[in-house]
Amino acid sequence: MSTHGYAGEDHLSERAQQLLKTLVEHYIRDGQPVGSRILSRESGLQLSSATVRNVMADLEEHGFVASPHTSAGRVPTDKGYRFFVNTLLKVQPPGEGDVLSLQRAFELNSDDPKALVATASQVLSSITRLAGVVMVPRQSHAALSQIEFIGLSENRVLAILVVNGREVQNKVLQLDRHYTADQLRRAASHLNEQFRGRELADVRSLLLTQLQETREQMNQMMLDAISIAEQLFIGGGRQVDADVLFAGETNLMNFAELSNVDKLRKLFEAFNEKRDILHLLDQSLHAEGVQIFIGHESGYRILDDCTVVTAPYSRDNETIGVLGVIGPTRMAYERVIPIVDLTARLLGSALNSRG
Repeated sequence: MSTHGYAGEDHLSERAQQLLKTLVEHYIRDGQPVGSRILSRESGLQLSSATVRNVMADLEEHGFVASPHTSAGRVPTDKGYRFFVNTLLKVQPPGEGDVLSLQRAFELNSDDPKALVATASQVLSSITRLAGVVMVPRQSHAALSQIEFIGLSENRVLAILVVNGREVQNKVLQLDRHYTADQLRRAASHLNEQFRGRELADVRSLLLTQLQETREQMNQMMLDAISIAEQLFIGGGRQVDADVLFAGETNLMNFAELSNVDKLRKLFEAFNEKRDILHLLDQSLHAEGVQIFIGHESGYRILDDCTVVTAPYSRDNETIGVLGVIGPTRMAYERVIPIVDLTARLLGSALNSRG
């Protein structure tokens, strides 16, 4: 399991660990700041409220908990959650009902890989009551057969790619200037001549090389072609064959800490934009097992109040994608982590069984 962010520089006494564990569990359950009296009662330790207050003051000083201004109680910080997840958490094996729901969902769609991937995001969302997210499998072989460009209004261009001779992908590009139909046709013709039959990943690296070469040696048509192709293949920092499916984003409206309208709007915009989420999932693509990004650890401000739990999934022993959930930092980690792990394994075996 990922140990993002927490380097273990603070050594907590067993007593402090037990109190922190009690506080995090209580806060996850109720969503209200936790006071010393509750902690002394629920921790199972024979401690006075004064002793509990002293330990809490130490935990606060070291950044594991914080005091909201309006309350006498405390709440966990990202660092507190991280210590809890790495050190104090006992994950629960998924319940029989959850396992059956997952197995049944994958059996129903076992003939169609795209349906299997969509199923994964939906079933993750419905079981965890969070937002489910799945990176669509990367094709191990994705060769470019043909490119066409069609001009739209306001400097936008529709790029049509044919991959592996039959699969059609469309992408709308926002370009810096207007291109005539003839310029677009010549740019497409140049790219087809140069890149037809090559893997998309190779096209991307060849373009990066060409972008670094001296532009003086290129004629205008080549410059146009590379400028448009840059948007198409490199614009979002990823290959064009990557995509993300979401399910249950509206579940996040049920959490008070995410229900601020402005916060939700920005979060949904991030889901719509996909790029940051894709980048985060990319980081998990070559990781072993479950990865957990708590609050600011994701590196994206829009996810500062969220935790993202991910796991890679494989076909024929090759990792081809990542799935996971997005929810508030106050999530039931002990239940969510094994569900994400199991879903990744079941999706992998469902894809494998198709041969």
